[in-house]
Amino acid sequence: MTLSKTPCGIAIPQTFARSPIDLQLVREFLSKAEMLGYESLWVQEQIISDAPILEPVTLLTYAAALTSKLRLGTSVLLPVIRNPVQLAKSLATLDQLSQGRLIVGVGIGGPHVPEAVFGVSRERRAGRFVEGLQVMKVFWTQPRATMSGEFWHFENVPMEPKSVQKPHPPLWFGARDAVALKRAVRHGDGWMGAGSSSTADFVQQVALLRRFLDEAKRDPATFPFSKRVYIALDDDRDRAEQRLREWFGMRYKNADMAPRVSVWGSRAECVDRLAELVRAGARHLLLNPVFDEIEHLELLAREVIPRLQ
Repeated sequence: MTLSKTPCGIAIPQTFARSPIDLQLVREFLSKAEMLGYESLWVQEQIISDAPILEPVTLLTYAAALTSKLRLGTSVLLPVIRNPVQLAKSLATLDQLSQGRLIVGVGIGGPHVPEAVFGVSRERRAGRFVEGLQVMKVFWTQPRATMSGEFWHFENVPMEPKSVQKPHPPLWFGARDAVALKRAVRHGDGWMGAGSSSTADFVQQVALLRRFLDEAKRDPATFPFSKRVYIALDDDRDRAEQRLREWFGMRYKNADMAPRVSVWGSRAECVDRLAELVRAGARHLLLNPVFDEIEHLELLAREVIPRLQ
């Protein structure tokens, strides 16, 4: 079943603030998402947190075992705090286990990322980020990987199996400012607007991306634009906003972010707000309910997504 001309993914329940980790919820969610015709399943990265958040690659591997059609994406991994050799192996394995369904969303991170905890320097973050991606690419594409960079040096190193997808799983960049958007065009295969950015932010970023793609002589039709959308369906708008504020306060320590970046309200209101993103250039939407996940999964599939024509 195709829900909409605009492919819509859905975020897997990953944060469990009010209860123990609920595997039954996750299993039911994955099964219903595939049955309802969603395009993809998505996870976030937040390794260090006082909120109980499951690790993304592990959770996607679990999802790969319980689904057969849905694409599986990270939005986004932070390669600067991971060993790129190990990450290349983990992601190639996940692509094998999912039979080629992986989308690797990556981001450079921000000042909130505690690099020192992971034993890496804050210095030259952009250089380490780009070179880490190059390390993964050579392991995914070369029979025996060779790298001579500023941070990584090795020669004729084998790693098998490669990913199912050739030359490698698509890399979608999370990026906000002009420098990061240019980096996405130079090194990436697509772009994801952050859930913590507004529709107005998305419109400005799409305009910049189109210009950078044109300058790089890259076809925008082959470079997907996506957007994570925190969403709450509820005819009682005040109640929906309050529940979003509670979640943002727990997850981001910033309750006031919720009304600035989220979509909430009646079915009709949510359709209108999502349609704004589609008109602005989104060719993929990552919907992220943060409470009543099963109910949202069903309502979005039945009453919202089919109206995004």
